[in-house]
Amino acid sequence: MTDHTSHAVRLLLVEDDAMIGEAIRAGLKREGFAVDWVHDAASAAQALPNEPFELLLLDLGLPGSDGLQLLKTLRGRGVSLPVLIITARDAVSDRVAGLDAGADD
Repeated sequence: MTDHTSHAVRLLLVEDDAMIGEAIRAGLKREGFAVDWVHDAASAAQALPNEPFELLLLDLGLPGSDGLQLLKTLRGRGVSLPVLIITARDAVSDRVAGLDAGADD
């Protein structure tokens, strides 16, 4: 017999702003995603090697080490997890820097 249980895509959300993070998490959960949420790059760096995430949603403006540095570190370690940058930064240079660091979008 084939198991037809659905599999929720598991995401890691890295966002320090409580209001934004809660809104993103709630919206994604409503759409059927499993969302783990951390507030800084250090917490993300601890969670990523230990959990089977399928996507990373990454804010750039984080306390301590910023999101761009986290992304560069992950890619330098050979982590190929898809990464979408979510940020209020709108300069073209910020978008280019994120893509150059290994973001997928």
